[in-house]
Amino acid sequence: MATIKDVASLANVSASTVSRVLADSPRISPETKRRVREALEQLDYHPNVFARGLVTNMARAIGILIPPGMNEFFQNPFFVEMMSGVSEVARESGWDTVLSTSAKNEEEVLDRMIRGRRVDGILLLGSRKDDIAIRKITEANFPAVLLGRPNQEINFSSVNNDNVQAAYEATQHLLQLGHERIGFLGGYSDLLVTVDRVQGYRKALLEWGIQPEERMEVSSFFLEQGGYLGMMRLLALSDRPTAVLASDDVLAFGAMRAAAELGYALPEELAIVGFNDIRLAEIANPSLTSVRVHMHELGVAAGELLLEQIQAGKPLTKHRVIQHELIVRNSCGARRMGQLSQSSGLKF
Repeated sequence: MATIKDVASLANVSASTVSRVLADSPRISPETKRRVREALEQLDYHPNVFARGLVTNMARAIGILIPPGMNEFFQNPFFVEMMSGVSEVARESGWDTVLSTSAKNEEEVLDRMIRGRRVDGILLLGSRKDDIAIRKITEANFPAVLLGRPNQEINFSSVNNDNVQAAYEATQHLLQLGHERIGFLGGYSDLLVTVDRVQGYRKALLEWGIQPEERMEVSSFFLEQGGYLGMMRLLALSDRPTAVLASDDVLAFGAMRAAAELGYALPEELAIVGFNDIRLAEIANPSLTSVRVHMHELGVAAGELLLEQIQAGKPLTKHRVIQHELIVRNSCGARRMGQLSQSSGLKF
């Protein structure tokens, strides 16, 4: 690996001049900067931006890679709550957290984080069917943890919920309430979390003798507007669903807004179940039935597993599954039905 002295020798300058160029000092002439930058590129030199790393070869920081175009990270409460868990673990252990949001090219930013030793480990937020980031980190043999499920072909440490089982249970709940036309409102179709939740949803339908229909499954982006648009598509069907499972609470809120605008009463005419159980779910009107995935605990587990790998000095292949639970509120109609059953002397 090239050193700062190698760069200085090739550019015919001192090592201190190379350092000033890296800091973009105005005291260095444009011609000298050009020579140094050409040498940096020719030698493929990546500086460690953390001073401690010059001595210990450790940045004492963990990186959180936000995929390009993932604007929902800053708007979806799931990520905020999850991040609080990661930050808690890092802070208590004396480590910093670094968010990477600047680059459109995921490979470029990973190259800077890994080869430049800006961080000592990386947390990935979700995975796709063909995930470039996971493949590149695996090739680099760099400590990393995935929040989600890795592709079955790749050994990669992860922290996740059992999303197939969680979606299965949520769909079963709606089926037990008497719904037979149940729609699915999911995130991007190439995300493995969407793939798993669709699988659980379909499994429940099939067990009840109901054939899943592609037109009853809508993919959208993880924002309230995505849920709104997705629900509009579902409610435009001539035989529209009487219940909808949304794979994110924010999507569910958008779905509730769409239903209200079209004049549907919740939960009398349309039942909705969400995912994640963010804090707003309880105060929504009606309050939202949701699958609680324990977001903070996911972040804590991911942070602990990542620091364990870094301290071990090598990547480890470990998996942790955080338990889930269905929190029943008013949006699915179960509470209302329970009250009616109790008043008539029946058990629910």
